[in-house]
Amino acid sequence: MNNFISLKKVSKVFFKKNKIRALSNINLELSLGKVYSLIGPSGSGKSTLLNLISLIDKPSSGSIEIEKKIVSFDRQDKNDLYRSSSIGIIYQNYNLLSDFTALENVSLAQLALNNNNRTSELNAKKVLSNFGLSKRINHFPSELSGGENQRVAIARAIINKPKIILADEPTGNLDLKNAKSVFKTLLKLRDKNRLIIFATHNREFAEMSDCKIEMIDGNIKSINGKL
Repeated sequence: MNNFISLKKVSKVFFKKNKIRALSNINLELSLGKVYSLIGPSGSGKSTLLNLISLIDKPSSGSIEIEKKIVSFDRQDKNDLYRSSSIGIIYQNYNLLSDFTALENVSLAQLALNNNNRTSELNAKKVLSNFGLSKRINHFPSELSGGENQRVAIARAIINKPKIILADEPTGNLDLKNAKSVFKTLLKLRDKNRLIIFATHNREFAEMSDCKIEMIDGNIKSINGKL
C-alpha cells in the first residue's frame, strides 16, 4: 500500500481561556488513489486535522510524513511552496477574492507558482470551461450562485494539478441540489496519483468515499473502508 501521508501520534492543543485538546494521539495512513471522508459533529477535530495535513497549522506533538519525508514545521517557506504546488484546498465559504473575477481568482493560484500571466489565464479558462463556467469567467463572486462559486473554488484548488485535495465542508452553504452537483464534481477528480479528503456532516456524501473516518472529541472513533 502506498502510504502517501502518515500521521503518527499527532495531537493538537489550543490555549485560549482554557486548554483545548482538539486532536489526541492520531495515527493515520492515507494512500494515493483514494477518496476519504471525515465525519463527526462540530468540534470533533475534522477541520483541525485538515489544517494540519494542509501544513497551515502545526501539531503540538507527533509527526506528519508526506511523500516519505517528515514535515519540518520550522521551514514554513518550504511548506508554503509545497502547499502551492501540491495541495488544493476547498473551503465551505469559498474564500474567493470579492474584487476579482472568476478567471482572476483561479489564475492567481497558478500565477503564484509560474509568474506567467498568459499561461495562468489560459489554464484557468480551460479548468473553468471543464466545470461548465466558460460563460461566467468575467463575473465576480457576488454575481455567481453558491454552486457556481464553489465550482470556481474547486477550479482554483486543482489548477496546479495537486496530489492532495482537501475539502472542508465544501457543500455546507449549498442547497441539496447544488450540494449533490458539487460532490459529483469533486468525486470526478479521483486519480490514481491523487488523494482526496473531505469533511462533511452529510452521511450520504460520506458514503461516497472509499474510506469513511468518523471522529469524536479529537479522536478517531471508527474507520470504515480500506485506508
